[in-house]
Amino acid sequence: MGAEDFMRRAIELSRENIGTPDGGPFGAVIVKDGRIIGEGTNQVTAANDPTAHAEMVAIRAAAKTLGSFKLDGCEIYTSCEPCPMCLAAIYWARIGKVWFGNTRSDAADIGFDDDFLYRELAQPMDDRSLKMGQILPSEAKQAFQEWYAHPARMPY
Repeated sequence: MGAEDFMRRAIELSRENIGTPDGGPFGAVIVKDGRIIGEGTNQVTAANDPTAHAEMVAIRAAAKTLGSFKLDGCEIYTSCEPCPMCLAAIYWARIGKVWFGNTRSDAADIGFDDDFLYRELAQPMDDRSLKMGQILPSEAKQAFQEWYAHPARMPY
């Protein structure tokens, strides 16, 4: 199988999700060494989970397949350009390449507009609509220091 076959599978998954109560028309596959190791469709409404985007579902499936939270050496094929949450997860998973079909503008045209998130994340923290504040930083830092000093810690 080649890149176009993997993208066709992601698109097929997105189309299979149309007309189901599961979520929007989004699909994703994760590939390592020329084979699919994880697939996902949007499951937001089915799972009542706002993080259950196709990419997130595929990442979880691939991590389970590999028995590892590190997906280096993998590529993701997704029916649409990843939203900021999914893109961050792709970075955290260490996926090496992202291929997408539709753009975020195409998604906005059908009611899935993430542009607000892109604009918000570019703002300084104090200018964002979601207000944030720090509480008990010294106590929180103590937990970090304990973890860092623990001989059984698993860095990632």
